[in-house]
Amino acid sequence: MDNLKEIIDALIFISVEPLTAEKMKEVLTDVPEPDIAQALQELVARYESADGAIRIIQTAGGYVFSTKPAYDPYVRRLLQIERKKKLSSQALETLSAVAYHQPVTQSEISAIRSVDSTYALHTLLENKLIKIVGRKDAPGRPLLYRTTEKFLAYFGLNAIEDLPSEEELIKLMQEENS
Repeated sequence: MDNLKEIIDALIFISVEPLTAEKMKEVLTDVPEPDIAQALQELVARYESADGAIRIIQTAGGYVFSTKPAYDPYVRRLLQIERKKKLSSQALETLSAVAYHQPVTQSEISAIRSVDSTYALHTLLENKLIKIVGRKDAPGRPLLYRTTEKFLAYFGLNAIEDLPSEEELIKLMQEENS
């Protein structure tokens, strides 16, 4: 297909959420998967090497348009966007517990943190960084929590597996304390 890159370009542009490779395959049913992957790689490389302010990045399991970092202060001023709303240390601790132990219940999170996590869970649900994914097959059938796609995008992760491992975190903390 001669205009495959342009079609993918248009699909990423118009998509409301990060456009996944699977969704591209659903739309481009007559195009072999390796051709889609090749065109996508070329498109990403073209935007990255161009002099323009726009690039295509992979986030939350899909592809989106983004401004290059050099233009961030100007875009923020124009749109009068505040810096990312900072989460409290309690909310970050709770979010970490969910991210590393998901799916997890409120009582399990509270046990990990050694404090009640009700308010922090409520905050994270409001911010759509976590979601309820069902109930645990245990007495009382407590709710189970898991991180969302918004969590991945907020922290610039492509997948939950991109979180640093426990060993990496320990090493970072040791370096910071040195």
